[in-house]
Amino acid sequence: MPLSLFPDATLDELVRAEVDAERELTEVDLDIAELIRLAKDNDLPVVLVSDTYFTEEQLGHLLDRPELEALKDARIFRSHEHGLDKASGLWDIVLSDLGRRPEQLLHIGDNPVADVEIPGELGIRTVHYERADEALVELLEREGEPQDPFGPYSPDLDPVDGDFGLTSLRAKTLKAHAPSGPSATRFAWRYGAAVIGPVMTGFAEWVARKAHEAGTPVVWCPMREGELLAELVESAARARGWDVKAKPVWLSRQVTSIAALDSADRHSIHEFVRKRHQLTVRQLLEMLHLRVGEVPHLAQDLDTVLDNDEIVGRLAVALTETPHLVNRLAVTATAARERLIRSLREVGALDRPDLTLVDLGWGGTIQLQLARVLRLAGIDIAPAGLYLATDNRSERVLLAGLRAEGYLGQAGHPLETVGAIVRSPEVLEQSVNALCGSLIDFADDGTPVLGVAAGSDAQNAERSAIHDGIRAFQSQWNRYVTASDGSWPILTGIGRDRLANILVSALKLPTAEEASVFGNWEHEDNFGSEMVTRVLPEDLVPAVPYLSPSDLDDLGMRDSFWPALLAASDPHLGAAARAVRAGVIDPAMFEPAGEPSATSVRYRTTEGEWFDGADRRVRINHNGLSFARMDVEASDIEEIALAVPGRPALVRVDWIEARVIAGGRPQTLRWTTPEDFARVHYEDCTWLGANMVEFHSPLAAIWLPLAARAGAPVSSFQLTVAFAMLPRSRSGLGHRMPAAGRTQRLSAKVRDELREHGPTGLAVGAARIAVRKLRNR
Repeated sequence: MPLSLFPDATLDELVRAEVDAERELTEVDLDIAELIRLAKDNDLPVVLVSDTYFTEEQLGHLLDRPELEALKDARIFRSHEHGLDKASGLWDIVLSDLGRRPEQLLHIGDNPVADVEIPGELGIRTVHYERADEALVELLEREGEPQDPFGPYSPDLDPVDGDFGLTSLRAKTLKAHAPSGPSATRFAWRYGAAVIGPVMTGFAEWVARKAHEAGTPVVWCPMREGELLAELVESAARARGWDVKAKPVWLSRQVTSIAALDSADRHSIHEFVRKRHQLTVRQLLEMLHLRVGEVPHLAQDLDTVLDNDEIVGRLAVALTETPHLVNRLAVTATAARERLIRSLREVGALDRPDLTLVDLGWGGTIQLQLARVLRLAGIDIAPAGLYLATDNRSERVLLAGLRAEGYLGQAGHPLETVGAIVRSPEVLEQSVNALCGSLIDFADDGTPVLGVAAGSDAQNAERSAIHDGIRAFQSQWNRYVTASDGSWPILTGIGRDRLANILVSALKLPTAEEASVFGNWEHEDNFGSEMVTRVLPEDLVPAVPYLSPSDLDDLGMRDSFWPALLAASDPHLGAAARAVRAGVIDPAMFEPAGEPSATSVRYRTTEGEWFDGADRRVRINHNGLSFARMDVEASDIEEIALAVPGRPALVRVDWIEARVIAGGRPQTLRWTTPEDFARVHYEDCTWLGANMVEFHSPLAAIWLPLAARAGAPVSSFQLTVAFAMLPRSRSGLGHRMPAAGRTQRLSAKVRDELREHGPTGLAVGAARIAVRKLRNR
């Protein structure tokens, strides 16, 4: 740097400032320090060989540390002193001055050329102290770190300011503790050590510090995360010398929601019921400890799925329309509240006037509901919450006057961080959860009653490996905390930005290997439902070749927990998604040329009225294919009109799938074969045979008879269509393709009549056709 930038400083002062900064920014490698002590204990001489411009005095200042006491008498060979570096002659000087044969030396260094290749050619035994393996370098690249994390800074990569020793300790952890076992288990362990481990270590340290500064002796960690979180928080506090304990406690959204239920408030009951995804009326009654005979007018609906506001509203009215049922619900809520309070008292969570929960977070639902439970029980404790991150739903907690703080983000901010975590929390939650089901109730003796625990033996082994990886990183971090005598950085300031970058990068840009491991994991709903789904949903696997990067953003939580992982399962889609995310490719590259169009669906009820349903923008991906998925909730749906391209176009419809609730029960309807397409009605479009359809206008549609196929009117449906589109002129003046032969359509209908109504029905159908022909003459 030009000296003119420092007019008030001498050159000697600037040199001292540089050396002081070097000392402040470097830390002793405890493994190398231990090796030096071992050598000295065994009377083995130690020398340092370094390519450096520092003088001997400056190096002495840098090395003057308690951990390096055994190095005080070591000889130092510096390139600055001899005018030669390790790659061009310094090793010959070392051998000559020491008077040793090459094989009598063992050299340890991190440079593959200067520390391994060159001395090895002279016969010196070498150990390559590899800083970061290839897999870690790839992680650092994903996070925007320099490709060589221990080399020069690359301004093009714009890494997050500050590293706090995280890169070095991630590398050391991966080298020091690598386990054996199946490749997927080893990979999971590395993920825990290099990705989740640093994040959870910072979070645990933040929690411990917050509790220490607030004078809170015990924090409470709700299960299932609580088992590991309590261990991490206590380890962090112990390493820093803070008097803070952390204990797991059994709590869940399910249990606190029932215990906080207001049986006299119909809106409260409606909200409680609406959150139970895919439950039947029977299952909900069992959850509330109600017998079927107590609600006789629901007897016909017991197996009806609670999938829309109409059935939810009817159930809420039924549960609150008589004093008897209101009283029964009050009894259920009171009993659940008493069991919960008894459990909290037995573990000591209510022994103090303060109660601080530690959880991964998101909406703060458990904290809010627990506050209501305690208030209803007459217990003057306002629970606080310390979370990894909270989204905008946590505003309810703050408005209720409760303390809720987030480590990486709070109340939805910063948007980039919280948005990524809350959109795809699955792998993070399973990486921390204990290997058990969620709490659904307490037995009368206070024993927790757990729900279904999803996951195979392989998944549980991989999750256990992630837990071990997290512990391994924290152990490495705390080792340096303890050795530093209080000077090691605390990850509660801008260090959070570095950790947020690690986590967000992993969630937004997962690799194909991560998809192959985590995609097979199962996830349970854990809110009263026994529904279990895969992280990579089986119903979306066939859709991957049809998806574009923007389609991933249209998927909801019920469609896919982790859309980016879905993309990573296909190399081409993954590459496209990463390119769009990095700004290298404009998302418009996946839009059809010309005026945009949308796939849309309308539905007709049993009363004959038509309503608009939903729509999705038509995109064309790298395979030239398109995809749309739409959800509709209504009542008494008879049939739907599906406008596939939303414009004049020649379309190959590869498959249509409708997942419906008909007569209160789930069914899946598919149209995939030429016979399927021959049976449906085409409005302003022409069936060309097989799965080819020409749409003549933006409103041209295929009519699908959902009720007829399902055997009952439909109350909700999710429609998915996969297709390929060749746009046609919007003027409608172009040549139209000839329709499929009439024989193909009639033969399909004849088979339908024969299958559904037998020979007699077929004859009746033929008679109807004959009568229609006579009338038309």
